[in-house]
Amino acid sequence: MNDAITGLWVALATPLTEAGAVDHGAMLRHVRFLLERGCDGVVPFGTTGEGTSFSAPERLAAVEALLAGGIPAAKIGLGAGYPAIPDAIALTKAALSLGLVHVLVLPPYFYRDVSEAGIVDAFAAILDAVGDDRLRATLYHIPQTSGVALPPAAVAALRVRYGRLVAGVKDSSGDFAQFRAFRAAAPEVAVCVGNEADIGRALAEGGVGTICGMANLVPGLVRAMFTDPAAAEPMRAAIGLIRGPFVPVLKSAMAAMTGEAAFGRVRAPLVAAEAGIGQRIAAELAGLSHAAAA
Repeated sequence: MNDAITGLWVALATPLTEAGAVDHGAMLRHVRFLLERGCDGVVPFGTTGEGTSFSAPERLAAVEALLAGGIPAAKIGLGAGYPAIPDAIALTKAALSLGLVHVLVLPPYFYRDVSEAGIVDAFAAILDAVGDDRLRATLYHIPQTSGVALPPAAVAALRVRYGRLVAGVKDSSGDFAQFRAFRAAAPEVAVCVGNEADIGRALAEGGVGTICGMANLVPGLVRAMFTDPAAAEPMRAAIGLIRGPFVPVLKSAMAAMTGEAAFGRVRAPLVAAEAGIGQRIAAELAGLSHAAAA
């Protein structure tokens, strides 16, 4: 069993049918594509996957479809964040019953003035109620979206109390000082970054990899960030193409690149980006990828 998510994991975008349901077939095809191109795993229903817009039964049904399609449970880490602790407990237990061990868990969000002690109590309530030594939780720091920060000291306290059950942190703040703060406070916890441009220097300072959205579009460029310093420039250029609301724009580009309209659809309250935006981005990304491979 892997104790933590390491390497290149994709913050998986969620394809939708015209009726707005998860398109299991399109998701399975995309996951196979990503794994064939060297990605180490996928995390459905995180931020890029619009996770907070999907119910627990919808998330679990998608995981079941991936498993039935031959995707190993060890390569799936489920987004399990909820504002209500009982919902996070129930979804985590259900994920474990399907054979998953990796879950990505947000602090309970909505109350933005919570204390560090309150955040520790919330995660402790989840871990105590799940009560399963197989669990390897990755705690999720993305305060610019969730509104609730994950204090490094809270991570350290939880690691001391729960050991390997608190396996990792995903730092999606985009602030490298925050990455360093997690590393300093809890050196035994595996820290991965969400900002693709930081992969190289994070690895140099003890980071373990990434869970990121751009790998949906350019997995080869993201993989190159692990070994080739020259990959940083095309990677930053690729990130710079996603202007506007990140998820709708990224999904529009995915629809253009894959030829699957399911990837261009989003759930309310998000609004789909125009198809022409995605087509332009897809063409420019193809040029960047070709140039980087040359």
